[in-house]
Amino acid sequence: MKRPRMILFDYGGTLINESDFSFREGEKAVFQHVIRNPRGLSPEMVSDYETDFFRSLRPVRDLGYEPHEFQMLRLKYEMNEIELDISLEDAEQILWDHTAPLSENSCMPGIRECLRALKAQDIRTAVISNLGWSGNALRKRILKMFPDHPFEFILASSDYGIRKPDPRLFALALIKAKLPAEDVWFVGDTFDTDIIGAHDAGMYPVLYTGTMEKGPERSAVLPDADFPYLAVRSYDELLGFIRLST
Repeated sequence: MKRPRMILFDYGGTLINESDFSFREGEKAVFQHVIRNPRGLSPEMVSDYETDFFRSLRPVRDLGYEPHEFQMLRLKYEMNEIELDISLEDAEQILWDHTAPLSENSCMPGIRECLRALKAQDIRTAVISNLGWSGNALRKRILKMFPDHPFEFILASSDYGIRKPDPRLFALALIKAKLPAEDVWFVGDTFDTDIIGAHDAGMYPVLYTGTMEKGPERSAVLPDADFPYLAVRSYDELLGFIRLST
């Protein structure tokens, strides 16, 4: 196990827990900025419109395409003749902040301490996330939760139209990092996208199982693979494996 020069992190379920999630609450906050609504639609109705639209895209998302939130916003408001007094960028931020409110408890346990330890050891960090929210909105949320940690770059799949495990997202990260794949670890909580994608890109994959259901035997919840990967239940455990790496 080679010592990493850089660790890439997934976002949801790895850095941040967004389990308290309600698009309807987010839409209510955006509706404070509605200046034209000729059909008299409620926030709930408009929110459900976007939810139905997003669900209709499941087949293409399964093929690796990632829609962008601006497309969602533009379609649902223009189709329903709704006008806002704010930009799409501001509407997206308000929608996300109220759909999945952040608090001190939103950070995964031990992640702040882990990031401080990585910084002290000169191990670089960055983020690759599968999500429809824009990369700019993602950067703002990460900065809010980790104001003292300098992630070198943050990649959102929506900005590129492709989803992990697409190798191009991982290849792009390596280009930005200017590192060979064997010097990089990837930490994520989803096996099919994070672990398989990182392995296929030549990175060392680390499955974070802190959000997985705990069974009587740890191995009972770990996916089988025909390649080596590391599974950690906590960020203290991750740091321990880094200390053992050479």
